[in-house]
Amino acid sequence: MNTKTSLTDTYQLNDGKTIPCVGFGTWQIPDGNAAANSVKAALEAGYRHIDTASAYNNEESVGRGVVESGLKREDVYLTTKLWNTDRGYETTLKAASLSLKKLGVDFIDLYLIHWPANDVVYDDPAAVNAAPWRAFEKLQKDGLVRSIGVSNFWEQHLQQIFDVCEVKPAVNQIECHPGYPQFETIEFCRQHDIVVEAWSPLGRGTVLTDERLKAIADRYGKSTAQLSLRWELQHGLLPLPKSVNPERIQENAQIFDFVISDEDMKTIDELPEFGYSTFSPLTLKF
Repeated sequence: MNTKTSLTDTYQLNDGKTIPCVGFGTWQIPDGNAAANSVKAALEAGYRHIDTASAYNNEESVGRGVVESGLKREDVYLTTKLWNTDRGYETTLKAASLSLKKLGVDFIDLYLIHWPANDVVYDDPAAVNAAPWRAFEKLQKDGLVRSIGVSNFWEQHLQQIFDVCEVKPAVNQIECHPGYPQFETIEFCRQHDIVVEAWSPLGRGTVLTDERLKAIADRYGKSTAQLSLRWELQHGLLPLPKSVNPERIQENAQIFDFVISDEDMKTIDELPEFGYSTFSPLTLKF
């Protein structure tokens, strides 16, 4: 069972660095004050790990939120992601430079390939996935990026990276929540010492009103959101909850004062599929 006790507890990465065990997600939070204020609220609530992406179009505001929080740069773990249109070697280097500029930082703690190329769009997706990874390794060697990883990669996509890499991915960020746990991908990542982050850890809100989860959460005096995030932690995952509501942001951080029983964990594990985004890396046409 996972024994994390606070937002600042960390997971050990395979590159020797560490990463805070819970992150604050910013997907679909609009650029401007909404993003900046949400980041500030998260940092005030104790989060020290902020996740964004070039495709979210809010990197500048995320960076502003970090600055306005008053925290030192080295005390905030920042993740961003390479978008699909920038998958080439040189285009990856340029995209990273732009993300650094927008975030207003000298280095990125974790840089991820946002989605793998697939054979629906590309004749040779393995080659398309290899090009940005070579650029990622250079960025890491140059000190512009501390750790490198991927997002939405399944076993076959990870194997394409393994076939060409000097440095293995440290992280794989995938959709994961009650009703869509992706245990096979998680187990494959564990076999290769890759930390798994959970995006959409609340199933795009579907877990909030699920009566089965509510019945379990009530026994612990917790919300369904807190139950779901704790379930992910106890599976050794790194959840990335998001909200623009300061009270909800704080509530999502209060997941370290209870332990879900083995029986309840099993019940949650075995829930039938629900809340799945349908965003499959095998079929997406971008």
